[in-house]
Amino acid sequence: MTLTLRPPRPDDETPLLRMHEQLRADGFEFLLADGTWDKVLATVRRESLGEDLPPGRVRCDFLVAEVGGVPVGRVSVRHELTEYLHEVGGHVGYAVAPEHRRRGYATQMLRQSVALLAGGGVERVLVTCDDDNAGSAAVIEACGGVLEDVRTRDGETKRRYWIATGNV
Repeated sequence: MTLTLRPPRPDDETPLLRMHEQLRADGFEFLLADGTWDKVLATVRRESLGEDLPPGRVRCDFLVAEVGGVPVGRVSVRHELTEYLHEVGGHVGYAVAPEHRRRGYATQMLRQSVALLAGGGVERVLVTCDDDNAGSAAVIEACGGVLEDVRTRDGETKRRYWIATGNV
């Protein structure tokens, strides 16, 4: 089945809140905004447009990964890098719900995210993962990621990969 990336909709509230709770147990913040679902959607729209961003935030597309009409995960596509994002966050953050893992969705999500950034003029995309996350490292490498280094900042140890957008 084809995986598509799209903005979240009002009818995504239940499945995305469920994924948020599942992944929060693993220490991962799935939703990047708090409050009512309407507030979450408004934040997503504002950040996608790059309007009224809080300090330290950049224009970012929060997109739902969907297969066959079912949300399976999400990506955050950051159109530029702050110093923090350059060190540990990268251009793209992604997550797949536990029940949808090991089906190639993360690889498709990352490839589509890199293509989106390429369309916006980004020539090299930084993608990071926890140093002990072999699955994510394999996804990044499958998408052409070349390991630059491993860095620790504020107790977070991250593998830092660069993907040339012409390779995806």
